[in-house]
Amino acid sequence: MGSRELKNYCALDESTMELLRFAVPHLNLSACAYVRSLKVARTISGLASAERIARELISEPIQYRSLDRQSWT
Repeated sequence: MGSRELKNYCALDESTMELLRFAVPHLNLSACAYVRSLKVARTISGLASAERIARELISEPIQYRSLDRQSWT
């Protein structure tokens, strides 16, 4: 999915975008991680038969990324 498709299919409302903007610097996410989170959220939204990515659906891939950052010792 290119940037044009990303804008079309992964459009976010303002509160959802605010949550993602908050998570990026706090979890030290790269641009690639941001895009992957959007794509995973789009997939989850599709499975839930939702046309738009809701705030609670973007939080799931953010949680997955935070688990990647934890050390499992």
